[in-house]
Amino acid sequence: MTGFLFDLTFWLTVPFWALMVFAPTWRWTHRTASSPLIAVPPLIVYTALVAGHLPELWATMSSPDLTTLREFLNTSWGASAVWAQVIAWDLLIGAWMYRESRRLGLHPLLMGPLLVFTIVLSPFGFALFLAIRARCDTPDRATTVVTDE
Repeated sequence: MTGFLFDLTFWLTVPFWALMVFAPTWRWTHRTASSPLIAVPPLIVYTALVAGHLPELWATMSSPDLTTLREFLNTSWGASAVWAQVIAWDLLIGAWMYRESRRLGLHPLLMGPLLVFTIVLSPFGFALFLAIRARCDTPDRATTVVTDE
């Protein structure tokens, strides 16, 4: 069951990523990416994975050290739970990047590959986006609002 939940976690987020990458100007994409509820599906998986292990989870996270964390991640449920948490967090980061790119008027052909890069290696994709955002977010551009038609 844990293996199934591990695999399911990513697939629950694919529709949201697909909207942001392949239909960035569609009004429903903006509405969907504007809701923090998009992170709920992987968080439900996270809850299912940790429900029977709350004492171990609490012990690991309330006073973490490398050995305890390594042991936690060495369990299938622990690694799968962290995976679900990372997937949820990555989706929230990706949705924020998408919304910021729309606000800044960044072209979808720039953002599509950058969002895919963020799916795979989120810290690098996020850092690259922050650099692009810093370059593009000038005072006169910051007041520009991109509206969907």
